[in-house]
Parts: sequence; structure tokens; C-alpha cells
Amino acid sequence: SIEIAVPAGLSALAELRALEQVLVNLLDNAVKYTAPGGSVKVTGKLRGVDVEIAVRDSGAGIDARHLPRIFERFYRVDKGRSRETGGTGLGLSIVKHVAETHGGSVQVESRMDQGSLFTLILPR
Repeated sequence: SIEIAVPAGLSALAELRALEQVLVNLLDNAVKYTAPGGSVKVTGKLRGVDVEIAVRDSGAGIDARHLPRIFERFYRVDKGRSRETGGTGLGLSIVKHVAETHGGSVQVESRMDQGSLFTLILPR
């Protein structure tokens, strides 16, 4: 299931197509790595002078040893699985680049078999 909990009127200082690409990349990964019957939740809120958009999934999670490199270009956590799911290993590096280009940031929290939480912070 996918749940979206973003308040009406929430806006950030961002280029629409770039923000759309970020959300597509985060949602695509969340769905791709969540087993049938799992869940994905997108939330949005004000965080001081910034906007926070979070994508949480109940998927496979990411081993802690991979987290420091997850936003590198072409980095793949599970190279064997990449053949099954497709992709180039660029999605998360694009997310980071767009966030930083817009004066923001992206963070990840994850545990194996407990899912992942990606948090995008953008100026309001």
C-alpha cells in the first residue's frame, strides 16, 4: 500500500521537474524493495524554515555498511539484485544532487528487514 500525508498548500523553493524526479526516484526505490503486502508512506511537513518530505518503506532495508556510500553515482547495494530490478545506480545520486542544488539535503535511516526512511529537506 502507498499512503500520502502531505498538508494542502505545502510548498518548497524548488524547480518542479527536478522535485518530481526526486520523488519518482525515492518512490520507485521504496516500491521496488518492498515485498508484496508491505507499505510505503510519504509525508510532508514544515521543519522550521524548511520543508521536510519523507519516504518510509517497510522493505528489505539497507545494511549499515552501505549507508555512507548510498548516494554515490553508480553505487549498488545488491549488484545481483540490480539485474532483476533494473536501474543504473544513479537514482539516489540524482536525489542528493537535486537536494543540494536547491540548498537542501537528503538523509537516510535504514535497518535490515525493517525498511528505510529517506528524508528530503528543502528551503521553503
